[in-house]
Amino acid sequence: MSETPTPDAFSGVDTWIFDLDNTLYPPHSNLFAQVDKKMGAFISRLLNVDLMEAKRVQKTFYKTYGTTLRGLMTEHGVDPHEFLAYVHEIDHSPIEPDPALGAALSLLPGRKFVLTNGSRAHADAIVRRLGIEEHFEDLFDIIAADFEPKPARPPYDRFVTKYGIDTGRSAMFEDLPRNLEVPHTLGMRTVLVVAAPDTPQETLAYRQRWEVEIGTAAHIDHVTDDLADFLVSVAETTTGRD
Repeated sequence: MSETPTPDAFSGVDTWIFDLDNTLYPPHSNLFAQVDKKMGAFISRLLNVDLMEAKRVQKTFYKTYGTTLRGLMTEHGVDPHEFLAYVHEIDHSPIEPDPALGAALSLLPGRKFVLTNGSRAHADAIVRRLGIEEHFEDLFDIIAADFEPKPARPPYDRFVTKYGIDTGRSAMFEDLPRNLEVPHTLGMRTVLVVAAPDTPQETLAYRQRWEVEIGTAAHIDHVTDDLADFLVSVAETTTGRD
């Protein structure tokens, strides 16, 4: 499903922005499934409910507020630092070095960032496991966003302001369609990163159907199931262009 961009698709782009979980690494790593499980355990303990009810609360908050954390902060006054430390204390070893992705990132002209609803510690652990940390100017996390998550507009605005981003010369890579709506509105080129066809369905069981529905797809410019391959194609079309 990895597209071959047309020669002018990324013309002028000099800022490359990447989501973290299930974007820079494939879903079959099962990493976010660990986080998902720990969120359920946190809610179960906090509200003194069983895991089934905790999961219902978790997904309701996620859909309503953008992240489970935002819902817990709003409705239960949860300390966000405590929550982030707990849910991101996971085994990162399933993430393996990805030299192909590193090589592809090195071909892209300009600045590169991670923009995530997770914590900086979580993001740092992942990019180091992948062996791609040297390619990123910075990691913009949920704390830098003042705990307001994508897909709401304020975190994007904070990110753009902090780094002086020219959105008309930027591209955003995401695995969740709704998180590309604001980047598209801001004038960024948008790329949806989807799971490869051979991804075991059980590794995606924690996802809700509404999370991955593309809808009219008017805000999605490109789709790929192979990020490294797509970036190489992008680099080939942008090298030597303005």
